[in-house]
Amino acid sequence: MAVRAAVLPAVGAPLEITGIELPDPGPGQVRVRLAAAGVCHSDLSLADGVMRVPAPAVLGHEGAGTVVAVGEGVTHVSPGAPVVLNWAPSCGSCHACGLGEVWLCANALSGSAEVYARTADGTELHPGLTVAAFAEETVVPAASALPLPEGVPLTDAALLGCAVLTGYGAVHHSARVRPGETVAVFGAGGVGLATLQSARIAGAARIIAVDVTPEKEALARAAGATDYVLASADTPRDIRALTGRQGVDVAIECAGRAVSIRAAWESTRRGGRTTVVGIGGKDQQVTFNALELFHWGRTLSGCVYGNSDPARDVPVLADHVRTGRLDLSALVTERIALEDIPGAFENMRVGKGGRALVVF
Repeated sequence: MAVRAAVLPAVGAPLEITGIELPDPGPGQVRVRLAAAGVCHSDLSLADGVMRVPAPAVLGHEGAGTVVAVGEGVTHVSPGAPVVLNWAPSCGSCHACGLGEVWLCANALSGSAEVYARTADGTELHPGLTVAAFAEETVVPAASALPLPEGVPLTDAALLGCAVLTGYGAVHHSARVRPGETVAVFGAGGVGLATLQSARIAGAARIIAVDVTPEKEALARAAGATDYVLASADTPRDIRALTGRQGVDVAIECAGRAVSIRAAWESTRRGGRTTVVGIGGKDQQVTFNALELFHWGRTLSGCVYGNSDPARDVPVLADHVRTGRLDLSALVTERIALEDIPGAFENMRVGKGGRALVVF
């Protein structure tokens, strides 16, 4: 069956909106009709070659939709069921999975190397980050189709697949923000806005948003920021001025840039925690000297997918949505069509906008 999709013909090439041929789901697979897909900065990183992905490919890893058909052996979902797509399904058997660190699964992205569809001329296509959500329909491993709990709008639920799991997990699983602590969030894009909301849910007393554009202040404050700092060389000094000259207990970096990682580190109080969520390129070099590492006693840690277990955390997030503590619609800055994804990519390249949501 032919469906429309945004195809990346080669790394660095423009996306092409075209028809692709999807097969019926095989054993252990699920076919999903997309309701929506978020346009994440990771998709741009894949398209530009910052992260590697087999190509040609259909990108998009943050999505939600309705099950159309299931293959042999699939019992946890059935046709008509709403699902959230999990782009990093854990294998359950590698070393990381054995430790309970499913977000570091060695085989989570093995599906990206598979051929899952073809173009009209027979060109083989790979599913970018497993789920290929930039398409009207997709076929995914059964473990990538997570049942969506009741009470969550299907379109907005797409954001649960990456931005919200990452932001919520950065706060609750990685940095482990405690009630009354101060938090700074660097970058007010989709993940940053989700992080701000999650810091509010955690009970942070002061939440400082940092971004390079003044236009994002209203979005950041709506997400829970108590203060907004326009990024500059003086950002650490500005944040210390807001925190009794101490710095924040927790700084969470969501941009993946060397300058903001360094600023987040310098904005953290002595003995505090700096968590890096943003995905930067190899050219983004961050340096520290041995004396400052000793003197400041800070903890610097990376955070992959929010250190989350999607099967465990999606129901928790759904409860926050139902009770009004988490507002998914507030994370969406624009709702676009499939043809508008290239424009959303350009906005991200220049630091504009927040999270664009492709609505099918």
